[in-house]
Amino acid sequence: MNRQSAANNQSACGQEPLPPPDLLPHIRPARNLDALPPYLFARIDAQRDALLASGADVISLGIGDPDMPTPRHIVDAMAVAIRDPKNHRYPDYAGSLSYRQACCDWMRHRFGVELDPVNECLALIGSKEGIAHIHTAFVNPGDYVLAPSIGYPVYSGGATLMHANTWFLPMSAQNNWLANFDRVPAEVLALARLLFLGYPNNPTGAVATNEYFDAALDFCRSHGILLVHDNAYSEISFDNYRAPSLLERPGARDVAIEMFSLSKSYNMTGWRIGFAVGNATAIKALATVKNNLDSGQFTAIQDAAIAALSGPQDSVREMCALYQRRRDLVVTTLRRLGLNCETPRATIYVWAQVPAGLSSAEFTSQLLARAHVVVTPGSGYGPDGEGYVRISLTTPDARLEEALERIGALVWN
Repeated sequence: MNRQSAANNQSACGQEPLPPPDLLPHIRPARNLDALPPYLFARIDAQRDALLASGADVISLGIGDPDMPTPRHIVDAMAVAIRDPKNHRYPDYAGSLSYRQACCDWMRHRFGVELDPVNECLALIGSKEGIAHIHTAFVNPGDYVLAPSIGYPVYSGGATLMHANTWFLPMSAQNNWLANFDRVPAEVLALARLLFLGYPNNPTGAVATNEYFDAALDFCRSHGILLVHDNAYSEISFDNYRAPSLLERPGARDVAIEMFSLSKSYNMTGWRIGFAVGNATAIKALATVKNNLDSGQFTAIQDAAIAALSGPQDSVREMCALYQRRRDLVVTTLRRLGLNCETPRATIYVWAQVPAGLSSAEFTSQLLARAHVVVTPGSGYGPDGEGYVRISLTTPDARLEEALERIGALVWN
């Protein structure tokens, strides 16, 4: 009796069938996957889920996922759009012209930047998608990507997936968490294709000056590098601070592209909608990649995003007030516990030093195991993140207060 016959016979007798033979024993994933660390948030989710499965009451201050619902007028716009049969067909790969026009109108009203919706704007399935795909558009195997030594993991992860290298630009509290691009070796510069920056910064909450942006643009212009600015947190700011657009700077469109997300500003993380604007050549290249790898975002979601960008902005101001109140609570409490942290002027995070004698991973592990509180270790954001943790402000007030009490009990004990 052959193996398949035996398997069928066992199944017929009520026994579990044998697993099928390995017909393709030499199939292996691409080598670049071996170099790609587990996505930071996915790993933390797995640890949290294991505790939850054991019955523990876990409070997550880890992922920056807004706890408040999407504003009602945006949801209402989606309800109308989803019933429109014309939206049930394939979307325009680049995004509907009406959505791209709304993005450009928002850029003009918000930053005073004039853009062509046809050639200088592209719809994204969230800014994460755009950041990942810009590597495919510009990076060859063996090339270099310049990325902050503390930043969104996709900056370097996208390079790894292209069999390329990442050169991490040093960051520290001493230079206000501004990535230093002045000391990149000549051999790296010769192969550098992209420079990623993101201010307001995830995870540090740092903000950049116009002088810094001008220096970065000059650097990229001198070395033929595309500057990619991740501006996902432009609308979440405090203490009368208003984040700028890189595209406000003279000559920025010569060498730069900027990516925006509606996720944090309008509590739309699950909707997966954003946009890229800037250099027409970069927009065209990114659009070419997307034309071959995805079919665009559901047009009804784009219609809802139009309502977000062009409608009342009261909800954004209310969210900033909420996060500012939570920020003040977290900063005050951590400082009272002896944990050093700055007061961020933007984003939904507090960047805090861990207690002396502990690494980021050790402190994170202790908080999770003993206090059942999730934070993210700074080391997960890059080599200069060691010694810090990121605390998200997207947890309801009562749970945030309880989490801080648990952290205090752990630190003092």
